[in-house]
Amino acid sequence: MIINTGQRTDIPAFYSTWFYNRIREGYVLVRNPYNPEMVTRYELRPDVVDLIAFCSKNSAPMLDRIDELSAFRVLFQVTITPYGREIEPHVPPMDEVIDTVLELCRKIGGEHVMVRYDPIFVSDTYPVERHIEAFRHLCARLEGHVSRVVISFLDLYEKTRKNFPEGRTVSEQDRLRIGEAFGAIGKEFHMHLYTCLEGTDLVPFGFDASGCMTKELIEDVFQEELVIPGSARPKAREGCNCLLGADIGAYNTCCHGCRYCYATEEPALARENFRRHDPASPMLIGHLTPQDRVHEAKQQKWFTGQYRLFPGGSSF
Repeated sequence: MIINTGQRTDIPAFYSTWFYNRIREGYVLVRNPYNPEMVTRYELRPDVVDLIAFCSKNSAPMLDRIDELSAFRVLFQVTITPYGREIEPHVPPMDEVIDTVLELCRKIGGEHVMVRYDPIFVSDTYPVERHIEAFRHLCARLEGHVSRVVISFLDLYEKTRKNFPEGRTVSEQDRLRIGEAFGAIGKEFHMHLYTCLEGTDLVPFGFDASGCMTKELIEDVFQEELVIPGSARPKAREGCNCLLGADIGAYNTCCHGCRYCYATEEPALARENFRRHDPASPMLIGHLTPQDRVHEAKQQKWFTGQYRLFPGGSSF
C-alpha cells in the first residue's frame, strides 16, 4: 500500500521529528477527519508499505535524517512558487526551496523527486509574464536533476474563498498562454510536464493530463509493476486518477499560512493545533482518548516484483 503525508498538512516542514519517531516505532495512528473518534492504525514497515509519498513546500527538516527511510521507497513532490510573504507568509523563498530540492536529489536521486508549480493565479502583482519568467528560472536550475513538473491553477474551495477573497479563477486565455509558454520551457529544459486535474486543454502544448500520482507514474518512477485493489482507489476529486488514500496527516495543522490553502480554515487554528502537537505521540495532534475506537488498516503489498521496461529507473 501507499502511505501519503501531504493532502492535509506539510509533515516534512513542521512534523519531521514526529514522523521519524513513527518510523522508528513502526506504526502511526490517524484520526478520521469526519468522525474523530474513529482512529486507524497503519503499520510503517517495508513489508506492508510499498511507498511513502510526501508533498511539501519545505522538505529541508527531513534532510539530515533521510537515511532512516532507506528501507522504504519514497517519492517527494515539492511545491515551488514565486509568491511573496503576502501570499505565503511562512514558506521559504523560491531559490531557497530550489536549493533544498537539489540537496534532496543528491541524497535520494532526482527520479524520486517531482516539483509542483501550483496553484497558479493571475493578478496585478503576479501577471502571466511573471509566472513565465519564474517557471523558466525554476526549470533552468533543476535541469539535469528533476525531470517531472506538475502544474495546476487556483481552485476556489470554500476555505480558499474565505481566506483569499481576492483570488480569481484563471481565464481560459491566460491558461492557454501559460500552457503554451510552460510547454516550450519544459521542452527546452527536458521536463516531463503534468497537469493536476485540469482537463486536456494543455495537452497540445506537451502536458500529460493523466494525473500526478497515478499507478502508471509510480511504475515509471520505480520500474516495477503495481497491482492495485479496486477498494484502494478512492478519488480525491471527481476525475482524479491518483492514488491518494491513506493520508496520515490532519487538517488545520499546517503553519505555512498560505492564503489559498484548502486544508486550513484559518492560520490561528493551525497554530493552536501545532501547540497541541506531541512528537512522541503516535498521532499527529493530541493523544488517544477513552472514547476512541482504533481499527487496523488492511495493508498489503502492491508492487509485484515484476520489473517494467521504462527508461531511467533506479533504486534509492
